[in-house]
Amino acid sequence: MATGPGTGPEHGPGPRRDTRGIVDAPDLFTHVRFRRREPAPALRPYLEHYWLIDWRLDQPYAAHVVPHPSVNLVAQRYEAGETDRERAGYAEVAGIALGLFTRKLAGRGRVCGVQFRPGGFRPFAPEHALSELTGRRVDAAEVLRTPPDLHAVLDPDDEDARVAALDACLLALEPRPDPQAALAMELVDRARTDRSVRRTGQLARDAGLSPRTLQRLFAAYVGVGPKWVILRYRIHEALERAESDPAVDWARLAADLGYSDQAHLVRDFTATVGVPPTAFAPPPPP
Repeated sequence: MATGPGTGPEHGPGPRRDTRGIVDAPDLFTHVRFRRREPAPALRPYLEHYWLIDWRLDQPYAAHVVPHPSVNLVAQRYEAGETDRERAGYAEVAGIALGLFTRKLAGRGRVCGVQFRPGGFRPFAPEHALSELTGRRVDAAEVLRTPPDLHAVLDPDDEDARVAALDACLLALEPRPDPQAALAMELVDRARTDRSVRRTGQLARDAGLSPRTLQRLFAAYVGVGPKWVILRYRIHEALERAESDPAVDWARLAADLGYSDQAHLVRDFTATVGVPPTAFAPPPPP
């Protein structure tokens, strides 16, 4: 399962600590061990972080994530998997998921993931436009010249060894600086952090690009359009508020996020998450 946005300028050094995108993160963290780790310095311009999850469960548990506009490289092994491949372990490249992502966890298992910055995956697989991967989960060997060594990534209990194996895999791919990738990463960071960015045309003007050029850039380097990116970050903020504030003023939040009215926000939230915002609201204090 893939989680979270990445380490952008607003997060400071080291992996970020927020849980945006994870539905009911406190409950998830009572069922699994979840850590974020920083990649090697040469990889940090392209990556958000590594994310490591281990679990040992007596009862099945379903984890839910509203994905960020990021590609993930995921090595995973499920003791209670439904196929030989899941039980033996496999690696896949997960393109941006357009809806709610749900994964059922049972027994024992381990996942070691790489979350790329939006726009940061293309230098590792320059022959693939990111729109080719959107909504898909593809065997890593079909996308990467050198896929991860599953034994090195999944076998060690020492998580430093697992991180070193991920570093070695990605460094071997020799990502090269790409000005277009850098521009895409910069524009997505802007959409994420600047609340004044509410429209694709505004983002294009500020970047000195035509709307059509901006759309082509996002298709090739991000995998979704700029409008989708802006909307997804709005939904993340609304989800965070729904889970943390029992007295949230939805009309005011809708205005803050650039919606014309509360109903529009509720429709987008429900279409993305599957239930209305009020389903996540904590009960008011006694």
